[in-house]
Amino acid sequence: MSPSVRSLGVLLSGMVMLTGCATPPPAHPGDICSVFHEKRHWYHVALRQERKWGVPFSGPMSIMYQESGFHSGLHTKRTYFLGFIPWGYVTTAYGYPQAKTNIWREYERATDNDGSRENFADSLDFMNWYMVNTRRQDGVPVTNTFAQYLAYHEGWGGYRARSYRRKPGLTAISMRVARRAEIYAAQFRGCAESLKDKGFWSWLF
Repeated sequence: MSPSVRSLGVLLSGMVMLTGCATPPPAHPGDICSVFHEKRHWYHVALRQERKWGVPFSGPMSIMYQESGFHSGLHTKRTYFLGFIPWGYVTTAYGYPQAKTNIWREYERATDNDGSRENFADSLDFMNWYMVNTRRQDGVPVTNTFAQYLAYHEGWGGYRARSYRRKPGLTAISMRVARRAEIYAAQFRGCAESLKDKGFWSWLF
């Protein structure tokens, strides 16, 4: 086998390994109890960050579901050069939070957190940071998921300029996100006890 063929094989194997390492989304994303039972780490992260930021996790989790469907490596739509050559993406929005690169960098500087948009904990931390800043800058309560989603989707400047008024479909989506946050909260009240860790080995999960 020639060196070039061997090199190509190693490259392809590496790409397969990287693809295999991607974290799959939860099997039942519409049921927060199922999500947390399946992904115990997410449960602990969500509760820790709720205490840290004072933001009920049902809000940012609902927004994350809307934005990425809990897919860690999600990009926006591809663009093509000459109509068929892949040439980047429509925007730099990426990962669990679908955060654009510029606002993600602002978050990293503000929190001194060199995080990743493919990491659930970093992504949820970003979303909580964003929601808290929306409250500080625009007076939107962190419990008002409807308005918080509009500010998240349109950006702070767009939200202040009421850009969402020119997008009638966005209002319907925001209502759906807010309703999902209510459903998540109600579901969690019914399974919170069953999610509590019990036993000596519980700290591992």
